Amino acid sequence: MYDIEILGNSEKGKNFIDRIEKKDFLFSFVISYTATCEIPGITIAGVDQESIKYTPAADAEFLHYGFCKSIEKIPMTPDGKPTPALLTKVALESASIPHVIINAGSKITPQLPYFHIDIESGKNIAQSPALENSSVVRAVDYGRIIGRTLASLTNCLLIGESIPGGTTTALAVMRKLGLDAMVSSSIPNNPVELKNRVVESASKRFDSDDPFVIVSNLGDPMIPVIAGMLSSASEITNVLLSGGTQMAAVLAFGKKIGFNENNTAIGTTCYITNDKTANFQQIVAQVSDIPILTVNPKLEISKFEGIRAYSQGFAKEGAGAGGSIIASILKTGTNSQTLLELIEKEYQRIFT
Repeated sequence: MYDIEILGNSEKGKNFIDRIEKKDFLFSFVISYTATCEIPGITIAGVDQESIKYTPAADAEFLHYGFCKSIEKIPMTPDGKPTPALLTKVALESASIPHVIINAGSKITPQLPYFHIDIESGKNIAQSPALENSSVVRAVDYGRIIGRTLASLTNCLLIGESIPGGTTTALAVMRKLGLDAMVSSSIPNNPVELKNRVVESASKRFDSDDPFVIVSNLGDPMIPVIAGMLSSASEITNVLLSGGTQMAAVLAFGKKIGFNENNTAIGTTCYITNDKTANFQQIVAQVSDIPILTVNPKLEISKFEGIRAYSQGFAKEGAGAGGSIIASILKTGTNSQTLLELIEKEYQRIFT
């Protein structure tokens, strides 16, 4: 159907699509921060080490304004490849899908209106526990309140995230929860060994199977906030977790606190599901039989190298890009080719 493929439970996937096709969507964008991203070589979600902390806030500003206020240029890799928020912005605007920002411990405060979660940024899990246990409890509670509110406004709540270094904390949480997990990366040469060393070292600091203790030690603020949103929102409406392996960690923690699996799916790009250094589909299957909706944005045929780079292993996903493209296609009946032309037009606007 369209350019969307269903992985996992195909019957659930078809039912999910039937319920949301041509309906109203709302995109919620959770911005957060973990100092784990400061480990050299973990991420390239910024021009340099200093700028990485601005990426979540700048992503949010770019979605709203079309430019950034916290930094001069939009977030990009050191060699100039733009943030996946470029794809998200085009997809949302092409289908007139509204969005809201949720600040869940972003290091930098975005210069726009947002929902505020009273939680600090996550610490570097290689050096110390990420969060206070009480912060995780509060993050879930606040997430549930926001999720319940937003779910009442739409037929399908999209939830995306921006948190540099988030695949490493996601890996740590999933491994400690007992999952056989390998995660993707914003880098073509996924630093698997580095991530494994960080995760193994951090996991040895404590011995507990309590999911709240696990997230407080190894996670980041984004995971409990979105899990809380999923928990309440899925009881009211359809929820499309829009992202890659970070959303698999949300799903794993969400399973522990409860959510309606019949109203939930994950939406991502084929660059995640085809990533041989990760096992995204297998992770999801270990947690739940919810469907995975995956889309091929056809970026490999773009006339711009900076856009083709996504299909070559850079970024792959982020800022809710895959889920937003899926929502745009399902709401308007458009296709990846048409969206690619709009993405190229936006790319030209930014870089000329």
